Amino acid sequence: MKIHRRGVFRAERAWGSETLMAMGEHQVRLHWTDQPYRWHVNHGDEVFVVLDGQVDMHSGPEGDERVERLHAGDAVVLRSGDRHRAEPVGEARVLVVERHDSD
Repeated sequence: MKIHRRGVFRAERAWGSETLMAMGEHQVRLHWTDQPYRWHVNHGDEVFVVLDGQVDMHSGPEGDERVERLHAGDAVVLRSGDRHRAEPVGEARVLVVERHDSD
């Protein structure tokens, strides 16, 4: 058993991660970041949970983007094909469940 304490995990680079578990075609990863991620579309559904900090989740088609601020404990489900970009407000740790081949 490996325990991850809140606010302790830190990667060597923004969006660096540790894979916690693989489940068939999916994986559960713990990410640390202090920088925004680029716009992208996943090839499969994704669950994104903010564990520590705040993250502005940008989503929607180009020209019609929306922004929702996520706080610790908030989760969002992004469906396959949903265009999105996560931008932390300071430092954040997030748990992501996604396909192994996701971007």
